[in-house]
Amino acid sequence: MVVALVLAAASLAFVLLQRHQLESSLRDVARQQASDVAAQVSREGTQVDLVGGGGDQALVQVIDATGTVVAASASVSGEPPVVDLAPAPGEVITVSGARLPIGEGEGFVVVAEGVDSADGPMVVLAAQSLETVQESTSIVGRLLLLGSPLVLLAVALTMYWLTGRALAPVEAIRRRVATIDGTSTLSARVPVPPGGDEIARLAETMNSMLSRLQSAGDAQRRFVGDASHELRSPLSTIRAAHEIQALHPESADWTTMSDEVLSELDRVDRLVADLLLLARSDEHGLTLHLTDVDLDDLVHAEATRLRRRDGLHVVVTAPPVRVQGDEHHLARALRNLTDNALRHAVSRVELTLSTHGNLARIGVTDDGPGIPEGERERVFERFVRLDHSRARDSGGTGLGLPIARQIAHAHGGELRCDQARSGGSYFVLTIPLTHHGERQDLA
Repeated sequence: MVVALVLAAASLAFVLLQRHQLESSLRDVARQQASDVAAQVSREGTQVDLVGGGGDQALVQVIDATGTVVAASASVSGEPPVVDLAPAPGEVITVSGARLPIGEGEGFVVVAEGVDSADGPMVVLAAQSLETVQESTSIVGRLLLLGSPLVLLAVALTMYWLTGRALAPVEAIRRRVATIDGTSTLSARVPVPPGGDEIARLAETMNSMLSRLQSAGDAQRRFVGDASHELRSPLSTIRAAHEIQALHPESADWTTMSDEVLSELDRVDRLVADLLLLARSDEHGLTLHLTDVDLDDLVHAEATRLRRRDGLHVVVTAPPVRVQGDEHHLARALRNLTDNALRHAVSRVELTLSTHGNLARIGVTDDGPGIPEGERERVFERFVRLDHSRARDSGGTGLGLPIARQIAHAHGGELRCDQARSGGSYFVLTIPLTHHGERQDLA
C-alpha cells in the first residue's frame, strides 16, 4: 500500500509537471509570435501581412485603438477580437485556458501586447491552442494508469521474494528454537547465516544464550543431585541408628546414638540453611546490613575458637582494621574459611589481617596437602569434590567456600585460593574499606 500511494503521488506529480511544462512552452511560443508581429506593426502600421500566420492551432490579430481588427491570420479572418484585452503600449498580458471561437472548444494561451505604430496605438493578439497539451496529458495519464498496476505488481512480487529470502534465516532460527524443550535439547544451536549482518548477529546471540542456559541447566541438575546426596547421607545415618535400636533395644547405647543423631541433624540444619542462603542470593542477591565492623575482632574471635582444638597451633597477625560491611555475613565468611582450614590442617593454621590501599585483606593458611593449581577455582563451585586428600568429612556441606565468595562479592570484594609457602592452602578474602555498592538495607 505504501508503494501504491507513492506511485499514485508520483504519477500525479509527473502528469501535472508535464502539463505545466507543455503550457509553458506554448506560452513562450505565443509570446514570441506576438513580439514578432508587434515589431512588424511598429514598422509598417496596419499594412502588416499576416497571411499564412498562426496555423491551424494558432491565430494572430492586430486591433487598432477603436477595437477594430485591422489584420488577422487566416483561421480568424473576418472575426471580431477573440478576447477583450487592451494593454498599453509596451505592456504584455497573458491569459491561459481562454475559450476562442475557433477550434473545437479547447483552451488557448493568449498573449496580448500593446504597441505604438504610425497609425496609432494597437494591440497584437497571439494565441496557441492547448489541444496538444491535453492530448499529451491524456496519453501519459492512460499509460500511467495502465502501467502503475504492473509496476506495483512487479514491486510487490520482488519485495515478497526479497523479504522471504531475507527472512528465511529467521524462519530457520524459529524452527530450531521451537524444537528446544528446555531439557534434553539445550545443546542444540540455531544456524548462523553467512554475511555477518544483523540476523547473523542475532543467531550468534541466541547461541550464546543457549550455551548459558545449558550451563545453568547442567549446574542446576548437578546442584539438585548433590544436594539430594548430601541430605541422603545424614538421613541414612539417622534411619540406620533407629533401625538398630528397634531391632536390638537391649544392646543400644542411647548416649552414643543420641549424640550421633543430633550431630547428623545439625549437619542437615547447616545444609538447609546454606541452601536457603544460596537460593536467596541467586534470586535477589545478599541483603547487607551495613555497619562499621572491626575485622580484627572477628579474626581474634575465630582464633580463640580454633585454639580450643587440641594439637592445633594457631598464629594470628591482626592489627586494627575497620570496614563498612555486614558483620554477620563477614563473620560467616571468615568462619567458613577457618572451618575449611581446620578440616585440612595438619597442625597449624595462620590468620593474617592487613590493608592495601582501600582494601582490607584477610588471609587464612593451613599446612594441609594443598590444592592443585588447576583445581583452585573449582573449590568455589557448589558441592565440588576433589581427590581424597581434600574430601569433606562428615561435618562439611561443600557450600562453605561458595558462600564465602558470595559474601565477598556482595561487599564488592573477592575471594581467591593460592598456594601457601608451607605447601598448604592459602585463602585470601579482600573487601573495600568503604562499601560502594547499592545498600539494600542500611542498619
